[in-house]
Amino acid sequence: MSKAAVLDASRQDFDQVIQDIVDYVMTYDVTRSDEAMETARYCWMDTIGCGLFALNYPACTKMLGPVVPGASMNNGARVPGTSYELDPVRAAWNIGAMVRWLDFNDTWLAAEWGHPSDNLGAILALADYQSRQRAARGEAPLSMRDVLIAMVQAHEIQGVLALENCFNCVGLDHVMLVRIASTAVAARMLGCNRNETLNAVSHAWLDGCSLRTYRHAPNTGSRKSWAAGDASARGLFLALMAQRGEMGYPSAITAPTWGFRDVLFKGEDLELNQPYATYTMENILFKISFPAEFHAQTAVECAITLHKQMQQQGRSLDDIQSMLLETQESGDRIINKTGPLDNPADRDHCLQYMVAVALLVGTLSAEHYEDGVAADPRIDRLRQMMVVKEDPLYSRDYLDPAKRSIANAVQVFFKDRTSTEKVVVEYPIGHRRRRTEGIPVLEKKFYEALRTRFPEGQAQRVYELCLDPQRLATTPVHRLMDLMVI
Repeated sequence: MSKAAVLDASRQDFDQVIQDIVDYVMTYDVTRSDEAMETARYCWMDTIGCGLFALNYPACTKMLGPVVPGASMNNGARVPGTSYELDPVRAAWNIGAMVRWLDFNDTWLAAEWGHPSDNLGAILALADYQSRQRAARGEAPLSMRDVLIAMVQAHEIQGVLALENCFNCVGLDHVMLVRIASTAVAARMLGCNRNETLNAVSHAWLDGCSLRTYRHAPNTGSRKSWAAGDASARGLFLALMAQRGEMGYPSAITAPTWGFRDVLFKGEDLELNQPYATYTMENILFKISFPAEFHAQTAVECAITLHKQMQQQGRSLDDIQSMLLETQESGDRIINKTGPLDNPADRDHCLQYMVAVALLVGTLSAEHYEDGVAADPRIDRLRQMMVVKEDPLYSRDYLDPAKRSIANAVQVFFKDRTSTEKVVVEYPIGHRRRRTEGIPVLEKKFYEALRTRFPEGQAQRVYELCLDPQRLATTPVHRLMDLMVI
């Protein structure tokens, strides 16, 4: 008879990864970076704008509101663009789902991909709730400066964790990083002490993680549009539990056999090669021009250029023999897709579909993923003509920290044995290297989003407030939210 192993019940200190996250949110002053704070203001406008655009789609709005119809909370958190007044956890779910629904909010490309503005669900819902509660007690409410600070912190946690750690390679979805970042920032906003915040963040690592199943063929579906809202709400929930005294789990990551490392990360240690600061927000990528998976942004821009060239030359679809699409390894791996595309989520993650639409009509919008447009037989005809291959140089520049390009090239070959030039775009308009060019487009995108939901005067008031850095920073959160309800 074998002798059972004797387990050592001695508790170690919290995993260093957990401690580093907590010490960052509790001690690092992100306001020392003017660039990060200014970029956060643009990120605020862009993220809210994406949420307002999403409210024009019933597939999104049917998911929003309270879990139980009719439930509300007096002095609860508001959901922008709606009349909902909810408990902050449910409001976080609503806001997070809105901003992610159309795949139009910011993105971060590294070893792991993701969308750090997904964290706004927890941040804004909690800040609005806290601001209203404080005002009701006659205390000073939170300001939008508090929201911007929290956004910089959440972006940084998610972004740094993603730099060297490929969670998708082991089948995990990037929304787990939303849960971790939202938990840490929410705990700090709640006034949790260091130990309480450690407890909260340990729970975020301990939770089961979403599988990437719903982002990939043959299962691609709409869960990818609300998964981030779910993760952000979960982060706020865990922070609230820690605030109430719920214990933590020091070796949630490193515990042999049972910890995150051994269960979900193939036994590999997490790679963290730079400290948390303000790097992510300073280098964030905005999806300004097209609601498309970010690895395809430059390909769509190439296709629009070719659309104009073909129009000028009097060329049509019937003239095309084949097309060559050159992309990075990540683009080749996740959006190079053949076969039937069953829903909008399937289509906005198909490189060939996005390029085909852009080449045919000279633009790409959320409406182009809907069934009516997808039924156009010309789209699938073009898809069948396309050859997709990885360019090793694009892959190297993608990972180069000095470049972080997202290059694509598109070339069209005609039946008469002629061809277009190979159109190459290395950096999308939302990249830091094109920030000056991109900001006016971002502001226009925000204003158009406001006008889809609010009367002209109301839209103008919100727009002008957000364009003024000082006014926005000092505006109480609940006062701004009052301007954004219907």
